[in-house]
Amino acid sequence: MLLETRGLVKRFGKLTAVDGVSLRVPAGTCIGLLGPNGAGKTTTVSMIAGLIEPDEGEVLIDGAPLAGDTDEKKRRIGLVPQDLALYDEMSARDNLELFGALYDLAPAELDRAAVAALDLVGLSDRARDRVKTYSGGMKRRLNLAAALLHDPQLLILDEPTVGVDPQSRSAIFANLTELRGRGKGILYTTHYMEEAERLCQRIVIVDHGVVIADDTLRGLEQARPPTRRLTVELAAPADGAPPAWLPDLRALAGIESAEISGETLAVTLVDLERVPAVLGFLGERRQRFTHVATERADLEDIFLSLTGHTLRDP
Repeated sequence: MLLETRGLVKRFGKLTAVDGVSLRVPAGTCIGLLGPNGAGKTTTVSMIAGLIEPDEGEVLIDGAPLAGDTDEKKRRIGLVPQDLALYDEMSARDNLELFGALYDLAPAELDRAAVAALDLVGLSDRARDRVKTYSGGMKRRLNLAAALLHDPQLLILDEPTVGVDPQSRSAIFANLTELRGRGKGILYTTHYMEEAERLCQRIVIVDHGVVIADDTLRGLEQARPPTRRLTVELAAPADGAPPAWLPDLRALAGIESAEISGETLAVTLVDLERVPAVLGFLGERRQRFTHVATERADLEDIFLSLTGHTLRDP
């Protein structure tokens, strides 16, 4: 196992920020660490990266405990922090040369690593420009490049797309997918559900410093009561009065509720096998429709069902 944490605990005075967090990151896998602000995500990754010591528990890299600031196993970790770690007055290339020197890379090795990292994140043509001229998204991509210089096996990203434009976010996602394909293990912390759904093979959800779920997305979906909602966009919006056929629809077997708002018909069903009956009912009454959708539980729904509040609540 590339990364394993066992029962990590961190206290700050009377506050227990992380309370027994255990997780695993195999090589070639992206694991999402999700939770609202203040859930303990950053404290957890700081312990994994060796920036702070846990009060209890341990971090294992390739099965061996991480121990102390000078532990060689820390060189297998690349950290992309939540706060940008760049020097605005220096060029992108100069930033990478500085960080590469901190990794004690030989000049020729550093040159190859910097060229490759800039190429991966799509900044080769801006390598000599000062970082202060970069957009927020470009800075985030350079932050990723800096973490890759020493070719780490494990890449930890702490909310790397905060304030990033859609184009740069898409570029970061493409970079991470390529890195995972090269066998890198990735621990990706975020409070954006759609990012975890897109990138991660397994998802760990934390709240108040405690792991409340650890499963694949499909596993999390199956653990939650199924969503049985059908939405139909009608071709002609209701004119204010409910259509004459609405009571008959509500009376159909397997229909729990049916409501119309404007041009949208929302039907709650006993199960989704009743969908053809609803559409057949509308067809028989020559009620045209332009779009049909059934809802599935997304991560936001799952988090709400597990915690009782939404992910973005403080």
